[in-house]
Amino acid sequence: MAVNLKMIKSDAEWDAEMTAAGTQLVVVDFYASWCGPCQKIAPKFAEFVIRYSEVIYFKVDVDECQELAQREGVSAMPTFNFYKNKVKIDSQRGADEKVLEDKIKRWMGYDDEDNEVTVKGHMDLSRLINKFQCECLNESDDHPLSQCLTTKGGYLQSDCDEQLIINITFNQSVKLHSLKLYAPEDKGPKTVKIFQNHPSSLDFDSADCMEPTQTLELTPDDLKEGNLIPLKFVKFQNVNNVTLFIKDNQAGEEVTQVDYLGFVGSIQNATNMSEFKRVSGKKGESH
Repeated sequence: MAVNLKMIKSDAEWDAEMTAAGTQLVVVDFYASWCGPCQKIAPKFAEFVIRYSEVIYFKVDVDECQELAQREGVSAMPTFNFYKNKVKIDSQRGADEKVLEDKIKRWMGYDDEDNEVTVKGHMDLSRLINKFQCECLNESDDHPLSQCLTTKGGYLQSDCDEQLIINITFNQSVKLHSLKLYAPEDKGPKTVKIFQNHPSSLDFDSADCMEPTQTLELTPDDLKEGNLIPLKFVKFQNVNNVTLFIKDNQAGEEVTQVDYLGFVGSIQNATNMSEFKRVSGKKGESH
């Protein structure tokens, strides 16, 4: 048996192995011996264990661990759950090997060939952004917010003047450690006020007058690709949504531009405070 594959027989083993996995990606195969689709995908799962050896894999027989399977939301076999820091971050029902491999690669960051570690103990939170609930005030029709939330080209640009209000919603509570905010040195943001968990969308007058969770005064160096902009981590411990009010830009231009906006942090209740380490990265890492 591969050293990165664990057969889980009890809750005690589950807890111990999850703790030992730390911040590594864990993929769990919930299966049953009588399940035809489980048997069909088992050889391919074994291939993935060897091919993607950086990942920790568990196999759980649902008949032997019924309470565990129920607690983890398993109602059909096979089910593959994905975990980081002991928190479930994704799930797949059924024996579609292509979907399974795609999910493993995506959560490892293999879909970005320039992938680098961001901050030890944290992760790129891009996949936890609910893009359907995000919005931007004063965005250009040709260059909307969606273009700066991906690495596939494009950028966000303001319309009537230099100011922007960006509302980002996460699909679960997170802790924010730092920002990735890449932009041109002339049109890039300068003064950025950050608000969290605001119950309604802010307008520009309110955002200008209200006390933010944190205000950033950025320099052109802060906006270069690969740099992380640290946040006051203790103030961003239970974030469901965050609002960025970009008040002005570096050169006082009429138009502000953001090439990429990303967030680094961890899922709520999943951070090891002893593992902070600032590391530079590149645009869209783990994205």
